[in-house]
Amino acid sequence: KGYERVIRPRFADAQFFFVEDMKQGLASMAQGLKTVTYQARLGTVADKVARVAALAEAVAAQVGVDPATARRAAELSKADLQSRLVGEFPELQGIAGRYYAAVENESLDVAHAIDEAYMPRFAGDAIAPSKLGQVLAIAERLDTLAGGFAAGLKPTGNKDAFALRRNALGLARTIIERGVDLDLPRTLDRARENLGAIGAQVSSTELYDFIVDRLRAYYADVPPQQFESVAALRPASLLDFDRRLKAIGTFATLPEAEALAAANKRIRNILRKAEGEVPGGVDAARFTEAAERDLGDAVDAAIADSDASLASRDYVAVLGRLARLRPQVDAFFDQVMVNVEDPAVRGNRLALLQRLADRLGSVAAIEHLSS
Repeated sequence: KGYERVIRPRFADAQFFFVEDMKQGLASMAQGLKTVTYQARLGTVADKVARVAALAEAVAAQVGVDPATARRAAELSKADLQSRLVGEFPELQGIAGRYYAAVENESLDVAHAIDEAYMPRFAGDAIAPSKLGQVLAIAERLDTLAGGFAAGLKPTGNKDAFALRRNALGLARTIIERGVDLDLPRTLDRARENLGAIGAQVSSTELYDFIVDRLRAYYADVPPQQFESVAALRPASLLDFDRRLKAIGTFATLPEAEALAAANKRIRNILRKAEGEVPGGVDAARFTEAAERDLGDAVDAAIADSDASLASRDYVAVLGRLARLRPQVDAFFDQVMVNVEDPAVRGNRLALLQRLADRLGSVAAIEHLSS
């Protein structure tokens, strides 16, 4: 009875606020966001909504969602912050907006996306289930990250006033766990551009590195050298990052992996120390040793065999095919001297190694796997 006396008035308050809010309507609430400051250097909440709406359109176009619907959902996504219900019960932000949108006969996709834009709300929370909700969740976090860095709110030590670390991880989880193939650097550029002059104070490279750094904890069970081998290539898509990481984990279990990783490390060192430019192509007529001829043929065959797999992002197949190069690679380094006096022969051998290194490094910088 004691609890009932406390709870009933709260329910009555909530019902009253809900009814009063519906008299006002979401559009009117959204207008009220123009008077609410989001952050001193980043303008009002209405300014943020406008940036998120533009980003939502851009993200939607990349992932097969209707841009106009994404914009509509984004424009309503924070309107309930001006509602009396959320003012009294802040934990209902997004949830209240979903109900208000449904009552006003917005599409159910838009209504649910208003709520899903906040997902994941905390560590371990579920990811937005709908495509439209994912678009809003991504756009919201991209703007928060770009704006936070541009306004000088980059986390330091334990201080993270804008929860940028949590936002970055939520962004990454949404992309990876829901299979969203998004060009992250390109979209980060768009987020910076939406900020106007202040956006020039942060680089997309810095933002990308910050997001990838959050993945180190996300992939805590992955050996660090495998993570670094993929991070070194800076894949534009975090979904692609995930695929490469899984493939390199499979490759690392092969008996040829350690030897090929060591060989690629050696090749990179040779190429780095080479004087002058490495020729752009390999001339088979300049081969003077059987081992280099065998390696040249083997590399040509491996590239031809793996082109389609690489194009379709079947990275396990690519690395599995490259693993079969080990005998020819071992024989080459046992029997052939790269830095001979004849510049034409030397250049041709360097070109062959460059061709091999390019394909060995097409999935990940496998030299990181060499101890």
